[in-house]
Amino acid sequence: MTEHERYCLRHAAQFICVRGRNPKTRSRASFATREAAQAHANRIGDGRTMIYAVTDGGHSAHIENR
Repeated sequence: MTEHERYCLRHAAQFICVRGRNPKTRSRASFATREAAQAHANRIGDGRTMIYAVTDGGHSAHIENR
């Protein structure tokens, strides 16, 4: 994990689950905690949900795929 990713994870205000490459069909869901985002991704269960940490300042970093 890079320093930027660690920073975003430590200072995350929300976590975003993102699915899909095509902007027209991409879906996003916001969660207050990493655990809630992971639970959402686990319900889908195909390993293709990207989880991002987002700070109050608007910085974001990809944290994991689930």
